[in-house]
Amino acid sequence: MKKIVYTLALTTILVGCKETKTEEKTPKEDGLIHLTQTQFQSGGMGIGNPTEQDFDVSIKTSGTIDVPPQNRAQVTTFIGGYVKSTTLLVGDKVRKGQALVTLESTEFLDIQKEYLEVAEQIKYLKSEYERQKTLFDEKISSQKNYLKAESDYRKTKGMYQSLREKLLLLKINPANVEKGKLTSTVTISSPISGDIVVMNANVGMYIAPSAVILEIVDTQHLHLELAVFEKDILKVKVGQKIDFTVPEASKEVFPAEVHLVGKSIEGNDRTINVHGHLDESIKQKLLTGMFVEAKIVTNSKKGLAIPSEALVTENNKNFVLLLDSNKNNNYSFKKVAVGIGEKNKDFVEIIPNSEIKVSSKILTKGAFDLVN
Repeated sequence: MKKIVYTLALTTILVGCKETKTEEKTPKEDGLIHLTQTQFQSGGMGIGNPTEQDFDVSIKTSGTIDVPPQNRAQVTTFIGGYVKSTTLLVGDKVRKGQALVTLESTEFLDIQKEYLEVAEQIKYLKSEYERQKTLFDEKISSQKNYLKAESDYRKTKGMYQSLREKLLLLKINPANVEKGKLTSTVTISSPISGDIVVMNANVGMYIAPSAVILEIVDTQHLHLELAVFEKDILKVKVGQKIDFTVPEASKEVFPAEVHLVGKSIEGNDRTINVHGHLDESIKQKLLTGMFVEAKIVTNSKKGLAIPSEALVTENNKNFVLLLDSNKNNNYSFKKVAVGIGEKNKDFVEIIPNSEIKVSSKILTKGAFDLVN
C-alpha cells in the first residue's frame, strides 16, 4: 500500500514539473514576441496591412554648393604695396565698385614719374618726327634722319601708352599726373557684388604682386555641382527634380532642379558633372563649399509599402513584425526579414515574399520599442 502511495506522489510531482515548464515557455523557445492587450494599448501600438503607394525612382549622388566662375572673384594687385587702410571682415557684403583696401608704395610714385617724363618727351619727339617728315618729303633731309625720328617717336609712344594703361589699372588719373599731382596710394575696388569669404589683409601688411588680398562670392547665384556616375547618367534629364541634404549641418531636405548635364566623363571615378538650380527661398540657408548628398528623381512607380516606423533595422538587415495570432487578448508577433525598395517621407517600399502579402497584418506602430 505504501509503495502505491509513493508511486502516485512521484507521478504527481513529475506531471506538475512538466506543466510548470510548459507554462514558462519564453519567446525565444517559440520564436515569437508576446504581449498582452494592456501592453499593446499602453504602448500606443497599431496593426495594419501593407498598402499601395506612389514612389519616386531616383539615383543617388553627391557634390557641393558652388557658384559660377563669373560670380566668384579673387582680388589681387599686379604691383605690391603695404596695406594702409581697410574696414572689411569676412561675411561683410560689398557692392561692385566699392573701395575694399588702400595700398601704399613708392613703386606707384615711380610709375607716375616715369609716365610724366615720357609724356614730356613724346611732345618733343612728335614735333621732331613731323618736322623730319616734312623735310624728307621736300627732299631737304635724308631718309636716315626721317626714319630715326619716326622710330624714336613710335617707341616712346608705345611706352607712353603702356604706362598710361598701368595708371588706369591702378585707378590713377593720367591727367592728374600730367598736371604734376602724384600719389603714393591706390585704392582697390570690388569687381563684383557679393559677400567676402576670404580676407588676407591687415593694416601694415605687405601684399605681394598677384597675392590674394580677399575673395568675394555672389551668393545670389548659388547652385549645386553634382558628380553622377557613368552608369546613371543616361537617366538624368534637364528639368528633373533634385532632393538634397547637407548631412554635416542639417537633416532638412532641400529642393533643386537639374539645369545642365555635362557632356564629358571626368576623372578616374568616371563621373559627369550635373548643374542644379536652387530655389530662391533656400539660398540664404546655404554656404559655398558645403558637401551635399542628393537624389535625382528620374521616374515614378507604385509599390507595396508600409509606414516608415513599421520597419526595424538590425545589423544592416530589415524586419517587420508579422501578427501570428491574437487570442484571449494576447498578441504574438513573428519577426520576418524583408527586402526594401524606394522610400518617401512617410512610407517604405517592401518587396513581397511568401510571408508578406497585401493581406498580411503587421505592427505599424511601436515596432522599434517592442523589439528593443
